[in-house]
Amino acid sequence: MEFFRSTILLIFLLSCFSFSATDAFDALDPNGNITIKWDVISWSPDGYVAVVTMFNFQQYRHIQAPGWTLGWTWAKKEVIWGMMGAQTTEQGDCSKFKGNIPHCCKRDPTVVDLLPGTPYNQQIANCCKGGVINSWGQDPETAVSSFQVSVGSAGTTNKTVRVPKNFTLKAPGPGYTCGPAKVVKPTKFSSNDGRRITQAMMTWNVTCTYSQFLAQKTPTCCVSLSSFYNDTIVPCPTCTCGCQKNGTQHGNCVDQDEPHLASVVSGLGKNNYAPLVQCTSHMCPIRIHWHVKLNYKEYWRVKVTITNFNYNMNYTQWNLVVQHPNFDNLTQLFSFHYKSLTPYGAINDTAMLWGMKFYNDLLMQAGPLGNVQSELLFRKDMSTFTFEKGWAFPHRVYFNGDNCVMPQPESYPYMPNAGTVWKVSSLKLVVTLMLSMAFFFATV
Repeated sequence: MEFFRSTILLIFLLSCFSFSATDAFDALDPNGNITIKWDVISWSPDGYVAVVTMFNFQQYRHIQAPGWTLGWTWAKKEVIWGMMGAQTTEQGDCSKFKGNIPHCCKRDPTVVDLLPGTPYNQQIANCCKGGVINSWGQDPETAVSSFQVSVGSAGTTNKTVRVPKNFTLKAPGPGYTCGPAKVVKPTKFSSNDGRRITQAMMTWNVTCTYSQFLAQKTPTCCVSLSSFYNDTIVPCPTCTCGCQKNGTQHGNCVDQDEPHLASVVSGLGKNNYAPLVQCTSHMCPIRIHWHVKLNYKEYWRVKVTITNFNYNMNYTQWNLVVQHPNFDNLTQLFSFHYKSLTPYGAINDTAMLWGMKFYNDLLMQAGPLGNVQSELLFRKDMSTFTFEKGWAFPHRVYFNGDNCVMPQPESYPYMPNAGTVWKVSSLKLVVTLMLSMAFFFATV
């Protein structure tokens, strides 16, 4: 008995360890990360000038408004004399300086991007987007953010400069863990005409990886299912993202028929980004509904609807990742962009979908306009195609990079057997004949 208890405890501990150790690993984007490149481009009398660039190498996880926040701790007593393309949120205590006052004297500065519309003399390339960075899969050109920083009271050579430590990245909340800065080969830059190459005095990189568990303790989205061949609509699992509090005052959600809904939403404050969700059985901010709509001789059609139940968030540049074996034969897509993801090499079963610019790339807050939808047309591969055993439903769904909770497989809409179809058809025929006969005798 004691041996049995010890074995169970060991299995439990190993499962907990494996979960925490692999939590930041995403099987659909195994190489995804945000890399922060720090290039020292020139020396100054008491320090250096550097260009800091963030590359979002994640295929489908972007940073939306209110944008990124970057922090670090100086290795010595450095100060920031000036910045372009970004600013620190606090100046700190600069009382010991006379005349020229530094931009920031804090030992652990916090930096944010400047807003669109910033004067040109305060900008550099790839700055001033309010901290919004697109995913690499959606648009590599906008998956970059940069700023320039002039550092003082620092080393003035490669041997005396000390790299910052304890990097933190919020996007806009928690979720990212950053490793230590590593000195690498200096970055090389090409002139506009391509005829001259220059290089940084010194370069170091910081790699940050995302963990959904660190970002939030509960899921953020769920999936519901339906089909043309079964009247059953499988909802999101109850309490997927939380449960409604007991009592007439829900407290943690808002009824869609709330008479003072507008005042409740506006009363949250401008900088409060905590979800305010509509009261539902699942309590998720986002629901994805997958409906098997039609069946043709050589094709079949699916309708996908994304609904926002969050009154406190408009999702900009949203994206959806769906895993299904028939994506290798996707024939047509309506009103969404599509990109094939191949995390397993030659196997093409994963698709990234996102909205069209100025049309439906903005998923509005909860309400009548809080949804986007599209239809997908697949060509059948007769060697694999079937409506049985839930094959027509996705294996995995992500919204904005977060894994969505699927219903239990045993609850999927099932394909009626031939006997059931015959009984229903026979019943309809009998009813039709009885009504016809009644109408005939009534008119005789």
